[in-house]
Amino acid sequence: MDALTALPAFDDNYIWCYRGDDGDAVVVDPGDAGPVLRAMADGLRVAAVLITHHHADHIGGLPALRAACAAPFYGPRDERIAGLDHPVGEGDRIVLAGFRPFAVWAVPGHTRSHIAYCDGRVLFCGDTLFSLGCGRLFEGTPAQMLAALDRFAALPDDTWVCCTHEYTLANGRFAEAAEPDNPARDALLADIRTRRTAGRPSLPSRIGIEKACNPFLRIDRPGALAGLAAQPGGLPDDRLTRFTALRAWKDRF
Repeated sequence: MDALTALPAFDDNYIWCYRGDDGDAVVVDPGDAGPVLRAMADGLRVAAVLITHHHADHIGGLPALRAACAAPFYGPRDERIAGLDHPVGEGDRIVLAGFRPFAVWAVPGHTRSHIAYCDGRVLFCGDTLFSLGCGRLFEGTPAQMLAALDRFAALPDDTWVCCTHEYTLANGRFAEAAEPDNPARDALLADIRTRRTAGRPSLPSRIGIEKACNPFLRIDRPGALAGLAAQPGGLPDDRLTRFTALRAWKDRF
C-alpha cells in the first residue's frame, strides 16, 4: 500500500508512517526518533503520533519528537508512558483531518495496557499480532491474547496488518513445525525470503493471509496443527487450552 511506509529502527523494529489524503502522516510506535526526524527532514509532515504500548522500543523517541513537531500524541492510559496529549482506551475514536477515524481497541495480553488502532483498512497492532505469530505474554493472560486475536481475525481479509517487528521468517520456522502441511504458508515464506534477500520488509501483511498461514489464528482447525498434536500432552480439545499450549511451545521453540 503506497500510503504505508515502514521505517526500520534498532535490529528489527518498524516505525509505521501512514499518509492521509493530504500527505500528512500518522507515525506509529517511534521507539527511536532518528528515522522519523530524518524522514521529516526529507519532507514528512507528522499529523499525529500513535503509541500501542509502553515498551522502550516503542516509546523511546517521544521526547525528541515532541521537541521537533507540534502534532498530537496518543497512547494508552499507562503511567509508564510520559508525554501523551491524549490518553485513549477501548471505545475511543481518533479523528484527524485527511484520515478515516481510528477506532481504539484494548488488546491486553502482551502488556496489560496494550491498545491497537484500526481505521477499517489498516490495523496497527503493535506487538499483539505478528505475521505468522503473536506476541509474548509479558503481563496478560492467554485468554486476553486469544480474545485480541479473535477480534483481529474478524476484520475483513483485505485489512492491512502493520506489525512492529521483522519476525516473519523466525515465526515461519515455528509455523512450519506447528502445521507441517500448509501450501499457502510455504508459498508465503518463499516470497518473503525473496523480499528479505532484497532488503525489503516482509510487512505489511493482511488479515486473510494470517488466517490462512498463522497457526495462532488457526487453532479452530485442530486437524491442521499436527505438530502441536505430536507434542507431549497431545492436542487439547478446548480452544483456549490449545492456544495456551501453542504459545507455550513457541516460548521454548
